[in-house]
Amino acid sequence: MSDSSTVLDRHQLRDVTLDDDDLMREILSALIDDTSRQIGLLEAAIRRRDAHATRRLAHYSKGACANVGAKAAAATLENIERTAARNDFKECGASLSRLAFQIDQLRSEAFPA
Repeated sequence: MSDSSTVLDRHQLRDVTLDDDDLMREILSALIDDTSRQIGLLEAAIRRRDAHATRRLAHYSKGACANVGAKAAAATLENIERTAARNDFKECGASLSRLAFQIDQLRSEAFPA
């Protein structure tokens, strides 16, 4: 399954990390931490209705998520980037809520209790 609803494409992650389990955990941990920080910055940019900052932040995080197979988060960030370009901050905010949920899902899938 490699569509945009996939929380984590493990095949892609294994390809990127050359099937190194420690590296996979390290990359996922860094991605989750960084994207969680970016959510706060995105929230502030959306609240300020700053389309440029919103697009820049979403673009940065989208690339990081897409590279390791966090497909749902990457698709949501792409939507934030696109809707910020149209100054649709209501949709940006709704997408940001989805992103926070997707990062929680990614954390659960990557590091099951």
